[in-house]
Amino acid sequence: MAIYKLFDEGNDVISNVKDTVSSGMWENGSGTLTAFYTSSVQSGSSAAHYLDVYGSPVTTTTRKTQFSVAYGHFNGSGSLGRAGVDGTRASAAIYRQLSNILLGPQESQFTFAGTGGNITPKFVYAISVAREFLREKMDPGNWELQLSSSAGLFQFIDDSGATTNPTVNQGGRVFNIVSGSISSGTTVTQKAAAQQDGGGYGLFYPDLGILVFNGPVLNTSASLLTATGSNAEGGNVGKFYKAVERGIKFQSRREEVITSQHFFVRAPNQEFNFSSNPTFATSSDGSFTIGSYYKNPKSFITQIGLYNDANELLAVAKLSKPLLKSFSREALIKVKLDF
Repeated sequence: MAIYKLFDEGNDVISNVKDTVSSGMWENGSGTLTAFYTSSVQSGSSAAHYLDVYGSPVTTTTRKTQFSVAYGHFNGSGSLGRAGVDGTRASAAIYRQLSNILLGPQESQFTFAGTGGNITPKFVYAISVAREFLREKMDPGNWELQLSSSAGLFQFIDDSGATTNPTVNQGGRVFNIVSGSISSGTTVTQKAAAQQDGGGYGLFYPDLGILVFNGPVLNTSASLLTATGSNAEGGNVGKFYKAVERGIKFQSRREEVITSQHFFVRAPNQEFNFSSNPTFATSSDGSFTIGSYYKNPKSFITQIGLYNDANELLAVAKLSKPLLKSFSREALIKVKLDF
């Protein structure tokens, strides 16, 4: 009775099979967030720097941060503190953090597409997706964010559908953030961002899950009432969050490259036709419990174990239902391991 069977490495095992999988980015595999919550505790502590945004009320014990929103200013305006004055200069810290992560060593300010006086603005708004839900990267062309304010409803997507050769810098691939929706995204081109008067809406970094919005352009179009006074807390993070909350829609998918290893488990007709299950034969004389099994034994494959060279069990693959095996039946079962 065969118990173990060695794999033929050349024919039975296929390694390093890679597949790109797209799935809903938010909690529980959801592709769209339509409700947004913040923590009052955080609002009273680190809100000058950023706010974590949840998809369920903060009273829920299983709540998880979906993404964070922030405001950054090159000179620290819109937050407390300046040279010689106590204060955290939170907006300057956020701007430096974003620029250190996303910009090259010779760049100090974000440069946006478009024309006009806001190509290199002093302040920006940003969204950073939680690493747990980003996993590898956001799926370009498969996200849409809505902002709502007294000026109306604004929809944003990226222009990845218009280019096969995106800009690449320290933060990875970079696409423009443009006005539009996923349903009409095929009509949006890079030209829309390049010709936008006053400066493009923003920059999208899919490999890091970060969206950086052109502060002055977004402030003017969406009427965010950004406060940029020196040594004064402007509450700009909260204003940006409110625009997101009122928009009630952040739709997004993520991309992951799944590496798999395939094992082809072969059970020829002459093997694996007996079972060590105590119900298969009597304990007294070893005769079959089912008389018809004499000269025609049958077994049922329910699971497959993968062992190392020391016969240590490493993994178990379970079949959805028992598979009949006999001298007149062969089996070929593929076991797939994803990692």
